[in-house]
Amino acid sequence: MITVLKFGGTSVGSPEALKRVASIIAGTEGDRIVVASAMSGVTNFLVSLVDNPSQDIEEAKEKFVNKHLSTASQLFEGEAMDAFMSEFNARMKVFEKAVLSDREDPFYRDGVLSQGERFSTLLLTHVLKGIGIDAKALTSEDAGIVAEGHPLNGSANLVKSEAGMTMNVRPLLSMGILPVITGYYGVNSDGKPLTFGRGGSDYAAAVVANAVNADMLEIWTDVDGFMSADPRIIPGAIKIDEMNFGEAAELAYFGAKVLHPRTIEPVRVKHIPLKVRNSFKPEEPGTLIHHLRKPRNDLLRSVAAKTDLSIITISSAEMAYRPAMVSKILDRIAAADTIIYSISTSLSTFAFLVSSNDVKNTLKQLNGIEGYDIERIDVKNNVALICAVGDNLLGKRGVSGDVFSAVKEANANVEMISEGASEVSLNFVVPMGQVIDVVKILHKKYIGERR
Repeated sequence: MITVLKFGGTSVGSPEALKRVASIIAGTEGDRIVVASAMSGVTNFLVSLVDNPSQDIEEAKEKFVNKHLSTASQLFEGEAMDAFMSEFNARMKVFEKAVLSDREDPFYRDGVLSQGERFSTLLLTHVLKGIGIDAKALTSEDAGIVAEGHPLNGSANLVKSEAGMTMNVRPLLSMGILPVITGYYGVNSDGKPLTFGRGGSDYAAAVVANAVNADMLEIWTDVDGFMSADPRIIPGAIKIDEMNFGEAAELAYFGAKVLHPRTIEPVRVKHIPLKVRNSFKPEEPGTLIHHLRKPRNDLLRSVAAKTDLSIITISSAEMAYRPAMVSKILDRIAAADTIIYSISTSLSTFAFLVSSNDVKNTLKQLNGIEGYDIERIDVKNNVALICAVGDNLLGKRGVSGDVFSAVKEANANVEMISEGASEVSLNFVVPMGQVIDVVKILHKKYIGERR
């Protein structure tokens, strides 16, 4: 049995946390592969480094070194510290080369932002060695994780990654060695690091699980699992013990911050079950996500919200009869690397929902469209998307009526609706100022709370 265990930044963020993680790994049966994020705070530090070219590099380097060596000094001594420092110094040379490389290179940021994982995995590897586990720290380059796509938003090539890991990782398992692999990034065809977006270590772990045909992927984080709502909004939110891939994917994409939204697909295609567990409460069973689960009769199982969104509406006469124009609009949105969360169309309008941070760049692309009679482009800011997830919502009569009657009770106006694209979710847009009230009333009426 092969288990891939991924640990987030808070799970490897201190000497105590690293020891706790090592204990979790030691208690896992069968072959194990570990994927880890950077220590908490490190990636944000690296972002500030690349965003401020005038920052003193030597001072930044000293802060980075101190962050990791202060942790190492509390974990290792003597020969163990010497062994750690040998690998640490080798990786610092890579760090320095990345920071001092050409800032005009489109992949410069990827090269710098991917440095944190190289040192968290090194720390964890040597903690494991200290408790008698034969572990080996591998970068994504070493492991053979292949990425492709645009800077800061790469995707793994699953076929090539499987081939690479078959050559580089599987032999280690056969020798009884536990690989500890950097999360967050892969390597493109030019050999340059390409990151998977913030939070992308979850996705990287799913890629690893796919590549080695794992029997289980465990995402260890700082929450107990998927909840019926954000506990900050609903203190009595209920932990969901079991979900199918579709439910988890919808919630992750539309606001639940438990998993990176892209984590599900690499494991879903091979029916690899996934568990979300709390590294600070290893006794908790967490949430199991797999291909099939027993159906329930509840109307809703969870309500999530994605905030800070905007609706962009394009108006043009008889747009519905001009498919080339719609295609051109979508091409322009793609050119802006804008993620669309919902689309609504009519005879003469085309409306789509995007992050408010993407509005400026998207409008710039849309204003460059020539040869079409676009009458106007309107933007409505300060809206939020609510994702209500339940069993077979398309097959149940009256679901929309029940949900929107609750929205009416919250005195909220529905700006957009998306229904039918998924069997397990009903998504709709409300003003930002009313999102908390809507989530609360939906949860109270159709889910309930812990006592």
